Amino acid sequence: MRWTACMLVLILTACGQNMVQQPRYDVYESAEFFPHDMAMQAPPPGTVARDTPHRLAAAERPQITRALLERGRERFEIYCSVCHGEDGRGHGPVVERGFPQPPSYLEPRLVAAPASHFYQVITNGYGVMYSYADRVPPSDRWAIAAYIRALQNAGSTADDR
Repeated sequence: MRWTACMLVLILTACGQNMVQQPRYDVYESAEFFPHDMAMQAPPPGTVARDTPHRLAAAERPQITRALLERGRERFEIYCSVCHGEDGRGHGPVVERGFPQPPSYLEPRLVAAPASHFYQVITNGYGVMYSYADRVPPSDRWAIAAYIRALQNAGSTADDR
């Protein structure tokens, strides 16, 4: 009984505080507590924005090497081939089960697209494809984009025969 009464007192005292209307400062409001009497402060030296490493990785396109292409092939087979197929023509196993067919990488618009287009599609998604940013790190996105270019080169050569 005492435990219940104690809990009731604690709950009722918490209800008196208005959690919606808490004290705060607006962006350009003056505040005596902070230096320069301004609520808005510059970030401390050395502060890095949350998405800066991803932006840096997106800007730093790696050099195309055999190791990068092998990594791209491996990652492509894990993440992409189920929809796009092993050859990149859009005939993966899930398409055979009724999922919408993705475009072939041999379409002229995709052959003409820069490698950064594939990087951005992996990062942000496009159409029915959702983002793979939480599954594929930026370096692997570039590797996949390089492998897609290799598939396009191999496919266009095979089509020309």
